[in-house]
Amino acid sequence: MSTAPRSRKSSRPWCELRDDDWPTCAGREQVVLVSTDDEERWTCPEHAAALWLTEPTLRFSAKSRQQAIAEAMRHAFGGGR
Repeated sequence: MSTAPRSRKSSRPWCELRDDDWPTCAGREQVVLVSTDDEERWTCPEHAAALWLTEPTLRFSAKSRQQAIAEAMRHAFGGGR
C-alpha cells in the first residue's frame, strides 16, 4: 500500500466571472448556463442574470438547481423575496 499523498482535483471556481479585486458575486447557489456550442459557464446568480439578459442564446442547464435559477430570475427582473 502506498503512503504517497493522493492528488485532489481542484474544485470548480464558485463563479467563473468572480474578480478578486472587485467581487460582485451575489447569492450562494451556482448557476450553469450553456451556449449554443454546449460550452458551460458556472456563475453566481447575479452574473448568470446579467449574462442571460445580454446573450439570448444562453440557456439554463439541468445541472442548475431550481432555487439557483429562481434566484437568477429575481436578479434579472428585480423581484424581491
